[in-house]
Parts: sequence; structure tokens; C-alpha cells
Amino acid sequence: MPGFVETPQPARVPGLEHLHTGKVRDLYRNEAGELVMVASDRISAYDWVLPTEIPDKGRILTRLTQWWFDQLADLVPNHLISTEVPAGAPADWEGRVMVCRPLEMLPIECVARGYLTGSGLVEYRRDRTVCGLALPPGLEDGSELPAPIFTPATKADVGDHDENVTHEEVARRVGVETAAELRQLTLAVYGRGRDIARDRGIILADTKFEFGREAGSGHAAGTDTAADGAADGPLILADEVLTPDSSRFWLKSEWAPGRPQQPFDKQYLRDWLASPASGWDRGGHTPPPPLPEEVVAGTRERYAEAYRLLTGLAWD
Repeated sequence: MPGFVETPQPARVPGLEHLHTGKVRDLYRNEAGELVMVASDRISAYDWVLPTEIPDKGRILTRLTQWWFDQLADLVPNHLISTEVPAGAPADWEGRVMVCRPLEMLPIECVARGYLTGSGLVEYRRDRTVCGLALPPGLEDGSELPAPIFTPATKADVGDHDENVTHEEVARRVGVETAAELRQLTLAVYGRGRDIARDRGIILADTKFEFGREAGSGHAAGTDTAADGAADGPLILADEVLTPDSSRFWLKSEWAPGRPQQPFDKQYLRDWLASPASGWDRGGHTPPPPLPEEVVAGTRERYAEAYRLLTGLAWD
């Protein structure tokens, strides 16, 4: 798990049971057994939840995820029930709440890549592969791939890093048919998101999704095989979708392969933390410093601008 510079205290709300505090979201269960997800303004980088929050970030993530659910509704069902704020909740929860169906989550980070960068670029330079998939020679940092690829990952046993795995490993963990479903659905959702973003001047370089099935559907991960037939219940899209926290966005007008791209997501903040200006030793054990006002403002501006460009609506 990431380290919290300042450990947040979950709100106590009548009728809600606090289940978990994550990097960004607090998770509760209501009396109907539904999950209540509350997006904070916290932001994480390099295995730390930073001491400085980004104003409006949680509301932007929540509203953008809801917008994407609408754009994807014909491709995949999602877990959202409502955005109603529970009675007795803090006033600050307005705009941050998603009441969701409880799911049996699959233990796979479903990553789709349309462009070469990040950990995929590192593997490509070493082996000419990404997650075991062979790619043609001559690709550079930021190159568009011949076709989008499914590059799944799993959570490491220690720490907060994801570990890239092959499709065969996914099949071993969740079953052959479920692995095929995850690949098909991940690429379909990525393709829809890529096309919508591109029409609005944004390149969706890569992104990750999480899927589950209805709790109590009778399906257990890893039990289906090609001979067993389809697993019970459809895959359901969960958590946040195609936001600056779960995706790598670039401005299309500034895209130029062969160099690091101009970040249009929280990479801007990560770059500052990694720079001499922050004075932070990432290799040590000291927590990161507070963010200066200009970095906070610049990060918030990128989140709000991503929302504006994608949805066509100004962030109010």
C-alpha cells in the first residue's frame, strides 16, 4: 500500500459502515448492502499519498467517470446505481459520491495501450515485446502502435506497483474464457474512448480498467475453462474510468514521437516531485514535501481542462 504522509480519518455517517480508505477514495457500505464510494481530493505519486490536496479533483474524477459510463453504456454495463449523497453525510461529499452495486472483482488490472511509453517502452527497448507481445522494430517513445494491445497487470504482493503479466498468466488466474472476455472488452472500451478523445484533441495513450461480476453470481475466478462454457453473469465495469488518474492523456496538437510527450494528466505533478526543485530524495525513506501553490494550480488546471475537452463542458 502507498504511504500516507497524513493519514486521513474517515467520516462517520449514520447508516454507513466504513470499509476502506484508499489512495483517493473512501469506501463504505450502506444498510442495503450497496457500496458508497467517495472521491477525495487526495493525490498520490511514487507510492505516497501526498500531503497536499488538489481542489475539486475528486469531483472532477467522479463527474468524468459518470460521463464515460454514459458513453460506454452500449458496450458494457457498469456498477453505478446513483450519485445521491447519503443522509447525514458531510456537505463536502456533494459531487463526490457514487453508490454502486457490490461486485466480485477480478484480480486483474486490464490495461490497454495504443501508444508506446512508460513501462511498455522499457520492456520494448529490452526485448522488443510488451507483456510478451512482439512488436515491430523502429518504435520510439510516443509511437502509435500498429493496433492497440491488451497488456494486463496484477497487484504485487508487496507495495503498490502493478506487475505486467502475459495473457497466458491471466488465463491461469481467472480461466481461459474469462481471460478472452477481459481482452475483448478492454480493447473495445479503449477503442471507444480513444476515438472520442481523439475527436476532442486528446490522445489516449493507455489506460486501465477494472471488471467484476455480480456478487453471488456463482462465478469464482479461475474456475472456468474453454470446456466449461461461459462463466455466470456478464463482466461489469467498475471503479473510475478514463480519468487522468487511470489514463495517460496527451494533447494531440503537441504529440511528437521520439521524445517524452507533454503530459496532460498527473504526470505533471510527478515530474515536479522528481525534479531538483522539489528537493525530495525519492530513493530515501522520507515522505514527499508539500506541493507549492503553482504546482497545485497547474495540476488542478490539467484535470479541469481534461474534463472540459472531453465532455465539451466547462468545469464550474
